[in-house]
Amino acid sequence: MAVTIKDIAKLANVSITTVSRVINNKTEGVSEETRNRILQLVKELGYQPNAIARGLVTKKTKTVGLIIPDISNPFFPDIARGVEDSAHIYGYNVFLCNTDDNLEKESEYINALKEKYVDGIIFTSSAPSNYEHIMELIKSGVPVIMMDRRIESEDIYGVFIDNYEGGYLATKHLIDLGHRKIACITGPLNVRNARERLAGYKKGLLENGLEVDEELIFEGDYKINSGIVGTEKLLNNNKDITAIFACNDLMAYGAYKTIRSYGYKIPDDISIVGFDDIQLSQILEPQLTTIRQPAYDMGLTAARMLIKLIEGKKLNKKI
Repeated sequence: MAVTIKDIAKLANVSITTVSRVINNKTEGVSEETRNRILQLVKELGYQPNAIARGLVTKKTKTVGLIIPDISNPFFPDIARGVEDSAHIYGYNVFLCNTDDNLEKESEYINALKEKYVDGIIFTSSAPSNYEHIMELIKSGVPVIMMDRRIESEDIYGVFIDNYEGGYLATKHLIDLGHRKIACITGPLNVRNARERLAGYKKGLLENGLEVDEELIFEGDYKINSGIVGTEKLLNNNKDITAIFACNDLMAYGAYKTIRSYGYKIPDDISIVGFDDIQLSQILEPQLTTIRQPAYDMGLTAARMLIKLIEGKKLNKKI
């Protein structure tokens, strides 16, 4: 049977309130001898305070939630590692939730984390446009930091990169290499960062006197298979494609597979640029050229921002 605070109080011959004050480091009015006796019993008996019960007293559980859309995409575990490492420095534990890009699961996880009295939540939302559940969460007083997928609201803090500029730079790089028939495999276009990367691609073409050909654009879903299927469709319908901008690295992996299955060489016949620069991209041969997202650093920054919010400090709205 687990040791309770009542057991500690009885053995130390003090009140439960005194034990609680010592455990929560509020020892004013408690003698050094009593404090040491209580702490020794806590150590000997292996007493573990209940985080939720303790949080009702301290108003803090020292826990935060992290909600991500796809744990199978290596980009998000890199974010999670950054969040966990940063939170650990400040003495916080992290509850990790994977939504599989399912908005219903996202809402369920938000409710579950609130029931656990987490001190704040970091997440990349699966919501394409309706952010009512997020706004309600913020209005309820829970500190929130958004990541990766931008939401337009003056009430939301977040950590984002410039996806528009990234899409533009990827396309400009291919144009500078001499390519004129450049295809694009996008992410799901109900997600804002996918639309921004596509817009950057279009800007790169138009700025360099190239037309935007909708036949050269395939909507993927940020998964490997959509890179395979998308590249097959693009190559079957457009034999003169010489380059592909895949809007994340996983879809670029699928493009690699299809291009080789068609007997083409990379980059001699078809060049590819990805987006994310996840670690696995380093082992491709030839190595994938890709737009870097500093996922780990984004996680570090998001956790630091959240903890500042929890502590009542002011922040810039977006980083």
